[in-house]
Parts: sequence; C-alpha cells; structure tokens
Amino acid sequence: MTVPSDSLSARMGTLRLLAHVLRDGRMLRDGQSGLTGPDAARALRLAGLTLRHMGRADALLKRHVERQPAARVRDILRLALVEIHEDGAAPHGVVNDAVAMARTSPKTTKQAGLVNAVLRKLAEARDEWAALPAPALPAWLRKPMAKAWGRDRLEAIEAAHLVPAPLDLTAKPGLAVEGAERVPTGSFRLAGGQVSTLPGYEAGDWWVQDAAAAMPARLLGDVAGLRVLDLCAAPGGKTMQLAAAGADVTALDLSGPRLARLRENLARTGLAAEPVEADALDWTPQAPFDAVLLDAPCTATGTIRRHADLPHLREARDLEALTALQYRLLDRAIGFARPGGRIVFCTCSLLPVEGEHQASAALKRHPGLAADAPDPVALGLPIEAASAHGLRLLPDLWPGLGGMDGFYMAVLRRPG
Repeated sequence: MTVPSDSLSARMGTLRLLAHVLRDGRMLRDGQSGLTGPDAARALRLAGLTLRHMGRADALLKRHVERQPAARVRDILRLALVEIHEDGAAPHGVVNDAVAMARTSPKTTKQAGLVNAVLRKLAEARDEWAALPAPALPAWLRKPMAKAWGRDRLEAIEAAHLVPAPLDLTAKPGLAVEGAERVPTGSFRLAGGQVSTLPGYEAGDWWVQDAAAAMPARLLGDVAGLRVLDLCAAPGGKTMQLAAAGADVTALDLSGPRLARLRENLARTGLAAEPVEADALDWTPQAPFDAVLLDAPCTATGTIRRHADLPHLREARDLEALTALQYRLLDRAIGFARPGGRIVFCTCSLLPVEGEHQASAALKRHPGLAADAPDPVALGLPIEAASAHGLRLLPDLWPGLGGMDGFYMAVLRRPG
C-alpha cells in the first residue's frame, strides 16, 4: 500500500466523505474524514466542492468513458476533475494521487490504468469543462421550481449554487465588523475566513448568520420590551437578534444538543434569553406572547449553495412529512400569540409548498388572521422579493454582491 503524502492523505479523506454522503446517505460534517487539523479541513472543503460540481464531472466523464467505472473509481475521477478544473490544482500531482488512491484497494487497483489515462486526457479539457452548464437540481425539486419560478429563473438559481457562499455576520446594534462590507439589508459580508480569529469574535460583537436568515427577526419590527417566542430556535441566530433588540426572549427547541450550542452562543455574545427544551406541539406557555417567530423545519433547499450534500440526501417523500409538521407548528405558533400579536413564519426552502402555500392555507383556516405585506425595498431588498403574503428570497438575488440563501417569510397578525 502507498504511504500517503499530505495531499494524498487529504484526498483519501475526501473519498471517505464522498462515500459517507453518496453511499451512506448521511450529511457532510466535520470530523468524518478520519483526519485532523489542516488535512481534515481540506478534505471537507474538497468534498463540498466535488459534490457541488459532480454533475459537471459526470457529464464530462460520460463523453469520454464508455463504461461507468466502480463507485469508488468514479469518485476518484470526480474529485480529480474538480480539483484540476475548479480548484486550480496542478494536474501532475492530482493525477499521481488519483492513481495512488485507485491502488489502495484490491477492488480498484486494476482500474488504476484507466484512472491515469482518463485524467491525463481530461486534464487538458479546460474549454470543454468551462462550457458545461451548471448541474441540474434533482427532478423532484426542479419540476416544482420550474413551475413556480420559470425555466430561466431556475437555471439562474442552479448557476448561483456554484458560486461560493460568502461569510455573513449579524452585529449587535450600533456595532460594525472590521473589514466587512455592509450589504443593503444591514448584514456584514466577508469573502471568508476563520470565524474564531476575526476581530470582534471573542468580544461577542457579532454572530454568523446568512443575510437572508437575518430578515425574519427584522420583520417583527421594534421588539424592545416585548415577550417574544422563538420556536425551533437553535442554534440561536434569531434569538440573539431579538435579545440584542431588547426583547424578552423564550427560545424553544426540541433538540438538547442544539440548545447547548444556543447557550454557548448566548454566553459568547453576553446576550440573555430563556432556553426551553420541549416539543412545540406539546408545550404550553404560562401566558401568550406579544410576538412569535417560527423558523419551521423544512427541506432546507434554500441552503444548497452552502450545503452541497443536500441534493444527494433529500427526496420527494421528505416533503409530505415536513409540510404536515409545518402546518401543525404554524397553528401552534398562532395560538401562542396574544390577540393582535404578530407571528413571523419562515422556512429556508425554495419550494412554495413550504412557504407561500403554508401562509395562504393558514389565512384560510384561521378567521380574522391577517397578513402584513412587508416592503422589500424599505428592507434593502430588490422589489422582486415581494411575494404572496410576505417575502420570497432566492439564491440568484444580489448576483453582484454574492447572492443569498433561499427563504420564504410572512408576517401574520392575530385578530385583536
């Protein structure tokens, strides 16, 4: 067996991560590569990059390889092509390591020659790679999106998924993030960086939160002195926004480990909230709240640009259970608000069935419930962000600024 070099070690770790997602059907997370330190970080980054561009690698291989190779060999080829054509890695080193990886297993060692021949040929196919379209989303997701947003918009979203997501931060009121660009909605944006080493991290001046994810809490308006319930609150970005704005926040979540992260975030930022570990479908508060924010569980398809593994893990059958849960949680959220109280419902989904349709259905089944239509322009968003009863944010918005996650959000108001 070949003794791994540093680069080979990271690439071997990447293969383990790809198998973890594509064969085991598990989410891509740090600590799964069997590596530590810089090699682990590199493996995680390369796995995400490979998953993001896997459709393009497969299209190129289909044109030049007659028979589809074994799964492990296919992953070796995918990784190598993405490293060469997207990551700018030197072809000679990539090809050598790819051949070495094929030889580390008795099941694939006979295909080492194929790996060498294919990659030496396709390493020169830069123009052909550049001409490949963005990978298509899975059919179960693509079809309803094309119906909702149109074919051109769908393709723009797919192209936006290939652009590396920036690092967005939400700062406490009156503070800024050194070296960051302030986007029109008020979030601060950096190209990237090690979060814990950035100025203001230790002081708790800000927290990581996509610009789109920062909008739902803003839709509640002035919450100073109000009792606000944050449902499905962990890891706490919205809780911290509300607390920093002066609200008396109850942060409820079903997951103990996720609530532990919320507590850590509150401790670092010096903000106060009351974490509650409970199931919102069973829990009963002592008194109704002035406002309720529900970030409901969903397919999370709006975060594909950050989580390239999602298209390979979600399926159409996931939708039925999630939309049923959203329906029930939204009814509970409405019931938790006092008469005249506001409810913000949101999901990080690209699908209307998890957004617009849920808000419309709630308005029909709750007599007197009303929707406050937010003004996107006043909030720093393009006019096209206006949607039925709320806001619809998609990854192709702000192309010149680095885009944003996909989100739907609506502001509902109980009758007084």
